[in-house]
Amino acid sequence: MERKSVGRSLAVGLTAAAMMACAAAGTAETWRMGSMMPVDSAEGKGYAKFSELADRYTNGAVKVQVYPSSQLGKMNAMVEQLSSNVIQIVGSNAAFLSKWVSDIKYMTAPFLFSGTDHWKRFLKTDLVKGWFKKVEDEAGIMVLGSISDFPRGTYRVLVSKKPVNTIDDIKGLKVRQYSNELVIQVWQHLGAEVRVMGWNEVYDGVNRGIIEAATSPAQLVESMRFYEVAPHVVRTNEYPQGIAFMINKKAFDRLSTDVQAGIRRAHAEASAYEVELLNSGLKESFDRIKAKGVTFGELDTAALMKKAAAYYRQQEVAGKLPAGFLDQIAATRNP
Repeated sequence: MERKSVGRSLAVGLTAAAMMACAAAGTAETWRMGSMMPVDSAEGKGYAKFSELADRYTNGAVKVQVYPSSQLGKMNAMVEQLSSNVIQIVGSNAAFLSKWVSDIKYMTAPFLFSGTDHWKRFLKTDLVKGWFKKVEDEAGIMVLGSISDFPRGTYRVLVSKKPVNTIDDIKGLKVRQYSNELVIQVWQHLGAEVRVMGWNEVYDGVNRGIIEAATSPAQLVESMRFYEVAPHVVRTNEYPQGIAFMINKKAFDRLSTDVQAGIRRAHAEASAYEVELLNSGLKESFDRIKAKGVTFGELDTAALMKKAAAYYRQQEVAGKLPAGFLDQIAATRNP
């Protein structure tokens, strides 16, 4: 009787252990992904595609829940949560990592790169790779793939309440910028009166007269409805901009090699999908808002770069630029 009881208890224990092992093996890991962009933007649709593909290519091992439009907080707060593994992935400008490595902000130095190809060559330098290795070591945050794979718009524009036709029109203009010392200082050097505010506060800021203008990726003018309060749009070619898929490194490292490969594949294919959306949708978007009375123009990029160059020379002389930065800019200007 006692032997049967012991045998039965052992069988039950083994069955329970087996069930627990099976349950553990089949449990999906859910990642929270933060974004400040709306779901109907090309970027937002790219994140949704990444979520879909991550589930498919990891065979359900990783499910990515996307929280758009700053639902998890402003970007600086989200990146802090990312470092603490409260959020596992954030999509945005890598300049938000400058909290740990201040030199990273120079990746999007305004009016310095001659074009996207120049910028891509610069991203591949040992200088930039060293910046991101330091972020991994200090903040536990890695970047998935290449930042240039997932663009934030094809080019940058300035949206404004009043026409901005020349560099002289920037003088005294109240321009919104994000919390990036380099970008703020360059725009101040150009003559703007810079106001720092969150991305999702831009519409209300223009509407209330707190700001008169804001810089933006071209593709987001319609989805953010900026044209309703700032009906003048000019192309600035301020800097090429890509999206860093910033991931908590511990969360990524604990995945199996196969699952990691699935995440990387999802990023590559979602990036290609987002590029297609950008290339196909801009003309239609601009046609729609042009029909509503929006005006379009283009600032003299050469004049902007010439004036900005004076700022960078001053900073180099003062020893305030990263060592070798302007040398690398010059070295990567041509293939």
